[in-house]
Amino acid sequence: MKLTPIILNSENVSGITGCISISCWIVVFVPQIYENFTRKSSDGLSLLFIILWLLGDIFNLVGAMMQHLLTTMIILAAYYTLADIILWIQCIWYSGNGKMVDEATSVESVYETDPLLQSRRDVITYIPDNGDSEVYITTIPAKEVRKTNMSLNNLLIVFTVIFAGFISWYIPYCSRIPVEKTPDLRMNWLAQVFGYLGAVLYLGSRIPQIILNFKRRSCEGVSFLFFLFACLGNIMFITSVLVVSLDPEYLLVNFSWLLGSAGTLFLDLVIFSQFFLYGDKQHSHTSAIMRKSKLRDEEDFYSECSSNNR
Repeated sequence: MKLTPIILNSENVSGITGCISISCWIVVFVPQIYENFTRKSSDGLSLLFIILWLLGDIFNLVGAMMQHLLTTMIILAAYYTLADIILWIQCIWYSGNGKMVDEATSVESVYETDPLLQSRRDVITYIPDNGDSEVYITTIPAKEVRKTNMSLNNLLIVFTVIFAGFISWYIPYCSRIPVEKTPDLRMNWLAQVFGYLGAVLYLGSRIPQIILNFKRRSCEGVSFLFFLFACLGNIMFITSVLVVSLDPEYLLVNFSWLLGSAGTLFLDLVIFSQFFLYGDKQHSHTSAIMRKSKLRDEEDFYSECSSNNR
């Protein structure tokens, strides 16, 4: 395959952003499904959020089929519906697990591994030659290290997904493989009704999740990458549509899908602000238990140091 220079005309920009959007939407559910699976709980997700999103994807699928959109868009709509069903099943399966999990076990799982590693990183004991035992405690922000590593991992994942989307466009571009052309734009009013219903459901789906995060003062159990890929997917989709044409008839046919993407993008940014506002705070009761456990660990440590000094 011979590498071909990229001509950045409207068609190619639409193709690149469209493929990146598809790449983001293919993986968008994976981080949240994995998050639920590893935690064996879906208490961070609003069940109403998943149900409304599922209904939105169903209407989107029906509308895409009736409007005779691209085959790839129809296949993706079906894939989204399947992924929604998996998330819904997880919510039902793990329902109540957040309350059923024994709090002592939850605390133990944190403090059996994390402090052991953290203590070796945070505490340094120095004994002078004169026999007087002195203890110097040097604190290295272990949480900051973990957050930095997680941010780098997330950045690598996002870059990989974007690169995969670009490559999926570039290979056919270099090979001169004919791309499926957009069908003739003919207004199908019933399809438009389904499209607008899907847009309303997409917009409404975010509200229960925003309210749940606000009530809990936490985004624990919600995957950051889940909403990040949703934002990227919507941004790229909107770009891929708008660079093709600003003709009123063209925009009118695609308006319901543009409305759904732009509206959910705004609400997803609200959820992003909650991530930065609440961080990874635990539920207040669990946090209190963990703080007490940490205080006990510190008291035991200083007691041991005092006994050694004697």
